[in-house]
Order: sequence, then C-alpha cells, then structure tokens
Amino acid sequence: MSQNGAPVLVLNTNTKRRFGRKVQKENIAAGKAIADVVRTCIGPRAMLKMLMDPMGGIVMTNDGNAILREITVQHPAAKSFIEIARTQDEEVGDGTTSVVVLAGEILGVAEQFLEQKIHPTVIIKAYRQVLEDMLNILDKEFSIPLPMDDENKLIEVIQSCIGTKFIGTWSDLACGIALNAVKTVKIKEEGRTEIDIKRYAKVEKVPGGAIEDSELLNGIMLNKDITHPKMRRLIKNPRIILLDCSLEFKKGESQTDVEIVKETDFTRLLQIEEEYIEQMCNDIIALKPDLVCTEKGVSDLAQHYLMKANISVLRRLRKSDNNRIARACNAAIVTRTDELREIHVGTGAGRFEIKKIGDEYFTFITECINPKACTILLRGPSKDILNEVERNLQDALHVAKNIMLNPRLVTGGGSIEMAISQALVKKSSNIAGVVQWPYKAVAQALEVIPRTLLQNCGVSTIRTMTSLRAKHTIKGNEYWGINGETGEMSNMKDLKIWEPIVVKSQVYKTAIETAILLVRIDDIVSGTKKIGGDDGQPKPSAQPTEESMKE
Repeated sequence: MSQNGAPVLVLNTNTKRRFGRKVQKENIAAGKAIADVVRTCIGPRAMLKMLMDPMGGIVMTNDGNAILREITVQHPAAKSFIEIARTQDEEVGDGTTSVVVLAGEILGVAEQFLEQKIHPTVIIKAYRQVLEDMLNILDKEFSIPLPMDDENKLIEVIQSCIGTKFIGTWSDLACGIALNAVKTVKIKEEGRTEIDIKRYAKVEKVPGGAIEDSELLNGIMLNKDITHPKMRRLIKNPRIILLDCSLEFKKGESQTDVEIVKETDFTRLLQIEEEYIEQMCNDIIALKPDLVCTEKGVSDLAQHYLMKANISVLRRLRKSDNNRIARACNAAIVTRTDELREIHVGTGAGRFEIKKIGDEYFTFITECINPKACTILLRGPSKDILNEVERNLQDALHVAKNIMLNPRLVTGGGSIEMAISQALVKKSSNIAGVVQWPYKAVAQALEVIPRTLLQNCGVSTIRTMTSLRAKHTIKGNEYWGINGETGEMSNMKDLKIWEPIVVKSQVYKTAIETAILLVRIDDIVSGTKKIGGDDGQPKPSAQPTEESMKE
C-alpha cells in the first residue's frame, strides 16, 4: 500500500501470483496425484496402463517412465515429478515407478509439519540428514557383495527385475539374453570398464513368430537387402569393407556451366563420369572384399562393376549400424575409396547371409569371433507387445550393467525399506529439537513400498504391515519383506529377490532431493498471455479465457 491507501501495482496486471501455504499445499497435492497414477504399477501383480496419444497410437505398459512420458500435465510441480522418472531411467534404467511413489509419499508427510507452522528450512534440514543416514545404512549394513563369477546369482538379480514386468513369463530367456548382451559389449581397457548398451546392443523388433523365438545374435542384423539380385546372398568368412562415401559420380556443387562445342564432347563427359566410378570400384576390388557396406548411395554402374567382381553391396546404412558392424567384425569405416588399406578390412565375421522373415529381407552378419557389439532379435505376436517387451528388456540390460559396474546387492520386496525405516526410527530418538519429527516421518514414509506391494496383491494391508513391523524389530529379520505374488511375509533371501544397490541408492537420492525442491517453493508467479490485438486491448470477439472467468 502507498501512504494514501491506494494499492501499488508492481507486477503486470496479467500476471497471477500465488504464494505461501496455498502453493505448498498445491505442490504436495500435485506430487501425490502423479504418484497415484503409477502406484498400481509396482510389483509382480502390477496392472498395465493403456495410454492413447493424440495421433491415436496406443502404449500398453507398467514402466513408470513410459507412462509418465506419455501423459501431459499442466501443473509445474507435477512436471518435475515426471522429470525424476526420466532421470531414474537414464541413470540406472530401473526403479522408475518406485521413485515416483516414494517421492510422492515423502512429500506428503511434509504437509502435517507445514500445517503446524514448522518452517520449510527445518523440514529440509531433517530431510538432508535422513538421506545421508539412509545411504550410509544402505551401504554399510544391508548390502551384500556379489562374486562376479557366480552366473546363477547374476541371473537371480535380473530375474527379480523382470519378475514384475510383462516379460516375466519368459524370464529365463530374457535373463540369458540380457546377461550375454552386456557381457558382449563390455570393454575393459586401462583399468576402465565401459558398457555402452545404447549404441552397441541394438534391439530389432520383428512382428510374427512367438516370443520364445527371440534370441541374441552373435553379430549384427539389419533390415536391408543387397542392391542387385545377382549378388551373393550367403558368404562364409566374408571380408567386409565399410564406407562412408557414395559410389556415385559427384555432381557440381551449386550451378555448373559446361560449354559443349562438338558432339563428341558430350560423350567424353559421360566417359569421364564412368572412369571416375570405375576408378572407385577398382580401389575397392583391389582388396578383394566379399561385402561392401556404405552409408550413402551406390550408382547402377558401380553395382555392375562390383557384381562382376563377385562382391555383394549394401547401401544407405545408418551411421549407428555401420559403427556396430565395425565393432563386431573388427573393421574400420573409411571415408574415401583411395584411402582403403588391408587393415581396414573386417575379417571377424564368420557368416553373411540374407534371410526373409515375413515380407521383408534381413541381413545377418553373424558368427563373429570376438564381437564387441550385438543385436537382440525380438519376435512376438503384435507391435504393441513387442514395444513392451523391448522396454522390459532395456530394464534388464541396465540391471545387468549396474551389477557389472558395482557388484553389491540388497534384498527386494520392500524388505530393505522396512529395515532402513526401523534403523532410522531408532536413530531419530537421539536427535534433539524439532528436526526429529520430520526425520521420523521420512523413516515411516519408506513403508509405502511394502504397503503398495500388499495393496496390489489385494490382501489385508494393515494386518500384514503390523506383523512385518513387529518382525523387523527383532534383530536378524532384516531380510523379511512382502512376497509380491501372494502378499504374505517372506524371507527375501529364500525367495531370491535381489536388487542392485545402485538402483536403490538412486531411488532414495532422487525421491528426497525432489521432495526438498518442492517443499522449498513458496511462490508461483505465472504470466498469462494477453488476449486481443497488438495494442493489448481485447478484441470484441475474443473468448474469455478460463483464467479471466475465475477472476
């Protein structure tokens, strides 16, 4: 207010501002709403969600990230929730649903303290302390080292990741594929381990056939056919040359003027083009390859020369596919034919053949000696099922990668959450001041994971949770959790439900950090667009917006 009592307008009249307690309540409600969307997608008894996009395409999945990626939300706090599922997916590839449900719950428990007029900074201090203690307890007390040579144990871990997904029915097949794919693309050099699933483990989906027909190819598969019908379609131990240049005559850059005086000049022009292409082909033929793959085009004349030399040609490959072939058969990609040398020729593949699957032709470069790249061939009844299987398999691949990089495990089935919750409740009694209440509340919020597992099984939640809490108060029962199939309490060690520690610690970090971020917001200023012309005056025909109607 100014001195004479008239209000002073600082913000533009079109700007809406909401602040204080109201905003914090809204943010918490938005977070809970997003968590409720994916809540039924946790555990082996998870439901699927069917999402339709504006174009009419459908997605059926229970992958938290895939669901949240497809839905459009208005509220800014809800958008940051969708972001955490994506972060989780990119970082560790699994636990996308758990992270959203947990973040929603941790944010929810902050509400009572805000009601009691506890300052957000105090709540944030408690949350930071709880996160530090959580990660400590997780690493020091409850994690179990995993011997890397124990393949059965590795498969158990991947199985507990896949068990909650659609592909769970074929878990043996999927685990084998995921583990072998990660082992194939793993590279160890100078004390550094690199596992690049995204680039070198390609998933090819071919509708038709049964899911049991899916396999991991010891090499590369492409959706390509040879360029000329007379070229060879099966070659044993092929010599492969990879190019990044077109086997065509180079056209003039922009506008090229050619002055022709005699009629022989035109013939000479065509002859020069032919000689240029012939020269390129001779450079290739000199190395006696059996297969030439190029990322660009191949002219008819070049095909003719190469076919006479009994060389098969694939053209217009993707850059990523070319890189994979290079890694699989130990070749190098060359950008000019006159630079070709013997060292560039790939001899690591044992077989090149072209097969017809359904209506399309596929190229297989397989039986590689030491491939550092591979292709996973997925078969299945329909496109939607294949997409879901691919999403599930990506999670399995990431879990296998996480174990290879950090071979420590914790038990699943909500047991680790209950164990950490108990440990934190004990710790909270030693904390002085108001901080201990939010600290304790986060400890109890962790119980949302076993509770949700129970709800999805459709059994009595309160009774089982009480028994589980009682069980965890006795020392030595920290591996007891919820059997997601039956909804009973079980020892997770006996059920062999394991999770990589990387996934769990990332879930806790992301969930608490997000809750801290949203509790900290106390003001939302949103600028609404003006309706009407350039002068800012509303046009007579302009429809009132929702905002103006509310006001």
